[in-house]
Amino acid sequence: MTNQEAVEVLLQLAQEIIRSEEAQRARISGVHPAFRTSACNFVHYLQLRSEEIRELQEFLHERGLSSLASSESHTLAQLLQVIRWLAPETDLTPFLQEKLCDFPEGNKLRRIHARKLLGSALRPDLPRIMVTFSSDMADDRMKIEELLKAGMTIARINCAHDDETVWLRMIQNLRKSVTKTGRPCKVYMDLAGPKIRTVRVPGRDEEGYELKEGQRLRLVPGKKAEEKKEAKKVGRIGVAPAEILSMLRVGEHVYFDDGKFEAKVVEVGKKEAEVVITRISAKKPFLKAEKGVNLPDSDLEIPALTEDDRKNLPFVCQHADLVGYSFVSSSKDLMHLREELARMTVKPPAVVLKIERVAAVQNLPDLLLCGMQEEIFGVMIARGDLAVEIGFERLSEIQQEILWICESGHVPVIWATQVLENMTKTGFATRSEISDAAMGAMAECVMLNKGPYVVKSVETLTDILVRLTGHQSKKRYVLRPLSIAREFLNARPGE
Repeated sequence: MTNQEAVEVLLQLAQEIIRSEEAQRARISGVHPAFRTSACNFVHYLQLRSEEIRELQEFLHERGLSSLASSESHTLAQLLQVIRWLAPETDLTPFLQEKLCDFPEGNKLRRIHARKLLGSALRPDLPRIMVTFSSDMADDRMKIEELLKAGMTIARINCAHDDETVWLRMIQNLRKSVTKTGRPCKVYMDLAGPKIRTVRVPGRDEEGYELKEGQRLRLVPGKKAEEKKEAKKVGRIGVAPAEILSMLRVGEHVYFDDGKFEAKVVEVGKKEAEVVITRISAKKPFLKAEKGVNLPDSDLEIPALTEDDRKNLPFVCQHADLVGYSFVSSSKDLMHLREELARMTVKPPAVVLKIERVAAVQNLPDLLLCGMQEEIFGVMIARGDLAVEIGFERLSEIQQEILWICESGHVPVIWATQVLENMTKTGFATRSEISDAAMGAMAECVMLNKGPYVVKSVETLTDILVRLTGHQSKKRYVLRPLSIAREFLNARPGE
């Protein structure tokens, strides 16, 4: 590739970017004014990432120029700057906009949106830390104070557990702790959504129902899960909601307990289905009640907003700063929630879209443009269900793509599920989860789950994020001075 050829490719890319913006003009005009510039850049980045530019990138990198690899927040501005470096005489007037989103503007917008949604961070460049409250937080104010001092900035209440009485005590304790410590903290309430769960399993053993590969299970409505004398050879597992059973098809995969147990549908009845266990990855092969069930192959027509969610919304509207929308699939789901919130209050909590379904990944651009219609909104990468839905081998790729696409729209991202999971439960971290936690530095917030050692996990995560943000801003590397380099260069030869 020659300089001239590279310039021609870049100009063609710029033309395509402008055309895509014009094609999406109506959608862009429909977003909130606070997201207008962000929406334009978002469309620019999507157009760039729809093209094959790897040969161009190699050419630019060899010449010490920007390869466009970190242009998420300011795509067109970066592209035009590269053209200026290669061919300063080029007339770029047709591509110049009234308010072109350049690097400083992109960074500014990203931080503004993050602050509006997630509140203040311990430091401007540091991701926030969200902690899931366990039931004991309703009575243990000292624990909450410890979490605030360790670095927690958002408290998460999972509406799938406990009830309004417990939630209220949690929030009251949090408010008192915030006043005492002087550490601000937002309240995030997670709607349960249509989470498919095991509700009853055979036997009374607290350890659960032991499974073996090749074993058959009959999935039945939760209320009919009691084992029948004539069916002891096939364990009866109660599942809710019951209507999903009629949506299953022979050959489809079924996963239990975050993918620890893999099965395949071998028989489907009117209100029941039979599966065979094909793989077990759990150290202890026991399936318990209240464990998640994932059906990645199934076409499930279940609304994201359930009746239980609707019942909880008045409380959420009264007490929460943010509301997490579970198992969202399309912009129709988001519009449905907005309608419900508008009926209940004139100032609803900010919505966080939880990306945990294949459909949500596929519809992500549409979901983000719909989300941008509000002044404040964000995204959570709910990696537990997402990994099972898309396949564990694809999780690393997909979570990166979500981060890039959200950054192009300056949309805040929460990095969630099983971050420092072993440390939170046992007090000791694995090498792999330390590396995984470091990945959270690319998001605007990192979520920790509940556990007896959660304070230690918050302290550890804070330390990791402080260190990483000295080296990295989103996915762009920052070359702060390295002590290892200084010590070598300052040492006398032979020392």
